[in-house]
Amino acid sequence: MPWKKASLDQNQFAPSLIIRVTTIAVATIILFNQDLILIFTDALRNEATSYILALPFLLIYLIYRKRKMLRAVTPLQNQNQPKKARYLSTTAGTLLFIIAILLYWYGSYTFTPIEYHLFALPIFTAGLVLLLFNPQTLRQLAFPIAFLFFLVPPPSEILYTLGTILSTLSSQASSALVSLVGIPSTMNNEYGNPSILVTRPDGATMQFTIDIARSGVYSLMGFLIFAMLIVYMIRGKLWKKFALILIGIPVIYLFNIIRITASVLIGYQYGENSALQAFNLLGGWVLTLMSALLLLGISEKILKTQIFTKKIEKCPQCSSKSQSNHDFCSVCGKVKPAGVKIRKNDLIKASAIIASVLLLLSIQAPVFALTQSPAVVIINTPMGEQASTDLFPSVPGYDLQFAYRDTDFEEMAKSDMALAYIYTPKNESRKPIWVALEIASTRSVLHRWETYLVSYPLQQGLKPKVEQIELTDIQLTENPPIISRYFAFQYTKTNAIQAVLYWFESGEFTINSTSQQKQVKISLIAYPDGSEELPQIEEQLLAIAKFIVSYWQSIKTWSPVAIIMSQNGDKLAGATSMLLVAIVVMYEFDVKRQRKINKSAYQKLSKADKQMLDIIRETEKRTASTMHNIANAYYEATGQTIDEDQLIRKLAELEKIGIIRSCITNKHDEPIQTWQTQK
Repeated sequence: MPWKKASLDQNQFAPSLIIRVTTIAVATIILFNQDLILIFTDALRNEATSYILALPFLLIYLIYRKRKMLRAVTPLQNQNQPKKARYLSTTAGTLLFIIAILLYWYGSYTFTPIEYHLFALPIFTAGLVLLLFNPQTLRQLAFPIAFLFFLVPPPSEILYTLGTILSTLSSQASSALVSLVGIPSTMNNEYGNPSILVTRPDGATMQFTIDIARSGVYSLMGFLIFAMLIVYMIRGKLWKKFALILIGIPVIYLFNIIRITASVLIGYQYGENSALQAFNLLGGWVLTLMSALLLLGISEKILKTQIFTKKIEKCPQCSSKSQSNHDFCSVCGKVKPAGVKIRKNDLIKASAIIASVLLLLSIQAPVFALTQSPAVVIINTPMGEQASTDLFPSVPGYDLQFAYRDTDFEEMAKSDMALAYIYTPKNESRKPIWVALEIASTRSVLHRWETYLVSYPLQQGLKPKVEQIELTDIQLTENPPIISRYFAFQYTKTNAIQAVLYWFESGEFTINSTSQQKQVKISLIAYPDGSEELPQIEEQLLAIAKFIVSYWQSIKTWSPVAIIMSQNGDKLAGATSMLLVAIVVMYEFDVKRQRKINKSAYQKLSKADKQMLDIIRETEKRTASTMHNIANAYYEATGQTIDEDQLIRKLAELEKIGIIRSCITNKHDEPIQTWQTQK
């Protein structure tokens, strides 16, 4: 029973907590270190995911805010619950652990592994919390754990759609504001991106293009995180929380309009370079923080909500030096930190988790196939830059040569290197195969072909220049499994057909005598004369692709177990999820059945017990059912006072029957001991 006085020293809480928290941290880092390194490295260089850099600090704050509640609920053992319910958290935690691993493995067998891996992270964390702690601890950590889903990179299709809408609306609103102050402006479309055109006093024309990066969509992603944090933190009614979300989105949109308008006005006076500098100065983080501060002001001044509680008068019982016989204050109900010993069961669980993770580490699937590529050697010749052909293998029936280095593409895509090679067939009946090699420090700059050629123009409100013929995923190797994407399309103006087979890898490159791990996209490109040649072209591309992936020696292969689990991971995860749902449903039915039993048991109670149960129920309706409030309600109902020890014994008897339960309630992040009826 959580309200019994702990006989252990409070300092014994620390070793147990350290062991369990360390187990969760070590297990998570071992399994997800590749993904976390990739996503945070990308966030440092990519504005679209830069909001991820704030997540660790927000998570630390959320956990710190819950520190008192966590200190109170982590020692709970639920010994008064039936055996079925007592082992429910261990069973559910184990199943969540298994589901997360299966999702991780299955993701490694797909074309988009990192999204699956990071989606599995919060599920994995929730499972470990249930295994090592209890449902009450998971309930307190539910919001911080759910915050981990923000680590999943937002789909580019969603970013493009939102960015297109915002860029159009923002440019129109900013153009109207510029005209309102007496500066004539017109709208123009450049490659689907709206632009504001103004004529400066010196007669020069300035064009300010509002592309996806300037639409405010990246700031919106960061702002949504802060808005969710604010909504979670404020103390107020539910409708006020929803109102803040609805208010917050127009707020960030309004600030972006002001940013664009101010940049155009500065550019009108001082030139286009000054406009760009002003826009960058009021960057995404500045925009996000300004919007968050405004939302806080609206929350407090208009909606009358609170984030920080006002200073509460100290409870005289808590302030006194007299020692209570219980681990909670008998007046205010505030729970005192309880000691907890390191149980044998906890050590067994922690050891089993670490052992399981170490076993999984030996068969863990990497995010992308790890390969050891040949050295990249680029030299300057009278003919221009030449790159070594040792990067790719010799293929029977083809001559390989370096074509060019696309520096313009490197600058536009922000990649480290973009090299083009060509396999020229000796048999004239076959088509030449171009090889495009993109090397970058982060995965985000390596765009998908179908997104760039089809999805992006559609989301810009433009008709794509190509029409999709075929889009499918093809497995190139079994171990490690490398999944490629085959994309065939036709240009609408010329009717020319192009076929592309491309895939991603993580490669160890030797650049300037230094070994560096880089993200790689390899694209094989062919130009058939007609659609009837596509089956032959696909076979041709696939054959060369298999030569390349074999030539780039794999650093790490998968075990047979990992391959089987990855191939069937979706089915196994679905089956495990159904089992978890079935267990939870059975538990809910058991709870309902227990409530019916409690109703019958109520009729068999003595008159005094019925009276006490009714008093607790009435106290629940009016206020927190602490021992002090129950005692006051008892006095109001009977006109008699009840001794503290007598009330504790009475509550213990009713709890033993199962008709009430003791629980720790959250009151402004302070743990309060209460009793609730289960009828």
